[in-house]
Amino acid sequence: MAGGKGGGLGGRGNKAGSSRKGAQMGSGGQRRKSLEGKGPTPRAEMRKGHPAQRRADAATKRAQSPRSGSGNQRQPAKVPYKANRQISELIAGRNSVVEALRGDVPGTALFIAQHIDADDRVREAVTLANNRGIPLMEVTRQEVDRLTDGAIHQGIALQIPPYEYAHPDDLLTRALDAAETPLIVALDGVTDPRNLGAIIRSAAAFGAHGVVVPERRSAGMTAGAWKTSAGAAARLRVAQVGNLTRALEAYRKQGLLVAGLSAHGTVNLSELEAAADPLVLVVGSEGKGLSRLVEQTCDVTVRIPIAATTESLNAGVATSIALYGVAQRRTKSTRL
Repeated sequence: MAGGKGGGLGGRGNKAGSSRKGAQMGSGGQRRKSLEGKGPTPRAEMRKGHPAQRRADAATKRAQSPRSGSGNQRQPAKVPYKANRQISELIAGRNSVVEALRGDVPGTALFIAQHIDADDRVREAVTLANNRGIPLMEVTRQEVDRLTDGAIHQGIALQIPPYEYAHPDDLLTRALDAAETPLIVALDGVTDPRNLGAIIRSAAAFGAHGVVVPERRSAGMTAGAWKTSAGAAARLRVAQVGNLTRALEAYRKQGLLVAGLSAHGTVNLSELEAAADPLVLVVGSEGKGLSRLVEQTCDVTVRIPIAATTESLNAGVATSIALYGVAQRRTKSTRL
C-alpha cells in the first residue's frame, strides 16, 4: 500500500482518509515543480563561500601582487640586525674594541649606537673598521644592549667570527718551517678564557709556536680570550684536540719532550736542561693542577719554587714564568 507508514524516500505517509498523495519514489522528473539537474558537483575551490574557494582567491591575489615576480619586486621592510650567538661573539666597550681592532682581531661587524658621543676612540674604531672592510651597523642603544646581554658597551661593540682552530701538527710544522726548536704550550683544564688569552699572549712573547687546548672542560677562543690576548691570538695559532693525552703522545713520537708544570714536580724549572730541546709545556688548572692521565703521559714534571705561604700560582702567571725560564735556557744554549 503506497500510503503506509514508512513508504518511500520523500516524506511521511498520508493520514487515514486523506486525499493528498505522499511523496513517491522516483517522482522527481514527473512533477511540474520538480528540480532540474545541475550536472556534476563543482570542486570545492569553485563553490562560492567555501573556505577552499576563499583560499584560492587569496592565492590568486598574492600572485598578482607587485611583491611577487622578478620585474617589480618590492624591497623587504628594514628589520633590526640580529647577531647569531651560536656562531659569533661580541667585544664590547670603546677601549676593548679599539684594542681589538689595533691587534688585528678579526671582525664581521662593528655596531655603533645612534646619537652617541663620538670621541677619539669611536672615530679610530670606525677608521680601522673601514680600512679592514668591516661593515658598520648603526643601531639603537637598546639593540646594542640586547646584543651584548646588557654588558657595559659605551655604545660600541665588535662582532667576531668563530675561531678556526689549527691541527696540532700545524704547530710543529710552523716551527720546522722557521728552522726553530719547537716549543708548544698545552693546557689541561684551564677553563677561564682570560687565562687562555693571557697564556696566548705570553706564548707569543716568548717564542712559542702555538697553544693546544682540549675540546671539553677547557676555555675556547671566545671574545674574552681574544680581548685578553691583546692581539696575540692573531699571530699565534691555537689547536683544539678531542683527547689531550693522545695529542701529547703523538708529540712524543715526533721527538718532543713533554714537561708538565706541577706544584710537586720532580725538577726545578731552573734545572730543566731539556728546555733547550723540542718541548711541550703542559699547564694544568689553578685548583686541580694536571689530571692523572695527563701527568702520567709527561716525561718530566717541573715545579716553580715559591714561598710556602702561597698555595699556587694563577695558570697564566705560572705559564709566563715557565716560558721565561725556557727562553733563558735556550738563549744560553744558543750562545754556547
